[in-house]
Amino acid sequence: MENLSEISRRKFIRNMAAGSLVLLASKAIKVKEVFGKSDISTIPTIVAANSPNPGFATKACIKELGGMSKFVKKNDVVVIKPNIAFDRRPEQAATTNPDVIAALIQECLNAGAKTVKVFDRTCNDARRTYETSGISKVSRKLGADVHYVNEGKFHDVKIPGGVAFKSWPVYDEARECDVFINVPILKQHAVAKVTMGFKNLMGIAGGNRGIWHRNINNSIVDLNSVVKVHLTVLDAYRVLINHGPTGGRLEDVKLFNKIVIGTDRVAVDVYGAKLFGISASELPFIKQASEVGLGEANLEKVSIKEINV
Repeated sequence: MENLSEISRRKFIRNMAAGSLVLLASKAIKVKEVFGKSDISTIPTIVAANSPNPGFATKACIKELGGMSKFVKKNDVVVIKPNIAFDRRPEQAATTNPDVIAALIQECLNAGAKTVKVFDRTCNDARRTYETSGISKVSRKLGADVHYVNEGKFHDVKIPGGVAFKSWPVYDEARECDVFINVPILKQHAVAKVTMGFKNLMGIAGGNRGIWHRNINNSIVDLNSVVKVHLTVLDAYRVLINHGPTGGRLEDVKLFNKIVIGTDRVAVDVYGAKLFGISASELPFIKQASEVGLGEANLEKVSIKEINV
């Protein structure tokens, strides 16, 4: 028998998302593009770009999604949330590639954003992780507002129908912005099996996140249910295939040369799991998130465009 709180959460979020899911289903068609030749002219839900240049691939994906101006309007406040949790260099693939972040900042500012904020609640010392990752340097150079999180800006948010939690402190700036762009790196994780978009939102959660690992799947779905994500940008340029999430050994890193961007956070994580060689059925949060209306888990029902640039 299902837990009553789980049923309550499903009902609440499904009612909120029903309209968008019907629209998604009515337009669902799988698209594949090779070397710029496309079967169809509709704007896809997911674009996956193969390229030796992660920044260029990021911009190419955004263009195929209709351009950043489709998401960012003049004077918008945009949050770009990378993974900067650990004191690791880009080539160690434990943190989001700085070239991806740079491309996103440029696209947002070109679209008219008033402010682009870049931050993460790190595991290692933020002063080290921000610099070692390369993200702080490129972001500040482009004029983004790069700052360490302020513990005083975490406030309790009620989670209707929450299973792991009924409320949790969430960073104010992540919920109050006009546009939220989630930018995880694809990597192995000892507890969750793989880190992608859903888990990357732990970086906007306050409190003792260590207890989340006791019930990681419900925990990350609970959090995602109260945070609006406009774009998920999955950095699969370099992928940490072993000893995640911290990594450190170059022999654990594999070059995938791929950037995946989509408007459906569940579908992006399913696509990422497939890239990693894991079935979505091995990741309980995928099924849970789909059931409560956070996105589509069946990629056959999702419009996907694959390009080489």
